[in-house]
Amino acid sequence: MLYLLPAYLSENSPIDYFAPTIREIIMNVDHFFVENEKTARRVIKFFAPEKKQSELKLYLLDKYSETSDLKEAQDLMKSDVDFGLLSEAGLPCIGDPGNIMVKWSHQHNIKVVPVNGPSSFVLALVASGFNGQQFSFSGYLAIDKQEKKKQIQHLESLMQKTGFTQIFMETPYRNNQMLEDLIKYLQPNTQLCIAANINDPEHEFIKTKSAKDWSKSKPELHKIPAVFLIGK
Repeated sequence: MLYLLPAYLSENSPIDYFAPTIREIIMNVDHFFVENEKTARRVIKFFAPEKKQSELKLYLLDKYSETSDLKEAQDLMKSDVDFGLLSEAGLPCIGDPGNIMVKWSHQHNIKVVPVNGPSSFVLALVASGFNGQQFSFSGYLAIDKQEKKKQIQHLESLMQKTGFTQIFMETPYRNNQMLEDLIKYLQPNTQLCIAANINDPEHEFIKTKSAKDWSKSKPELHKIPAVFLIGK
């Protein structure tokens, strides 16, 4: 089997936010596809502190990976070895490249088992006050300034024409610049939700205001995981 395991959104998340089955799976699985080895070891320790780290066999699966890079792991899976798949945060295969092994598993009749856990953009959406029936998740926007400007204005136009909530993210160390760009390029009355430090009991910040109002009071978002939403 290939278990799609959730990772916490914040290291301060209480363990009772998560289903006990996650610990059970980790205790019974030694092989994992991971986006980042250091993060994965912390997540595994969070859920199952008694799991021996020396028993773990981790296979890097990041944005540069191709299916052909993972032949050793694939051969093990074909011989009935169970694997887990971990993202850096939240659910696997959303905003990360884990889907390539999910696709491979379907092609080779290996059962894929998604396990319940937090998704930052879903939690941000339900807490935003925006349309939760119709929405679009665009992942990470462009780094190039002009391309990013076009994307922001395009997403705003789509929201205005269709009513679909538009959801996107940024690399945490560029969050402050993203907020500056949103304030600069969105129309003043466009509603913007910022959801940061989701699932952190002490530092969680979720707020919806107009772009104009955000310009008067900007939160400090540098290196803080955040999701941005524009909607009605």
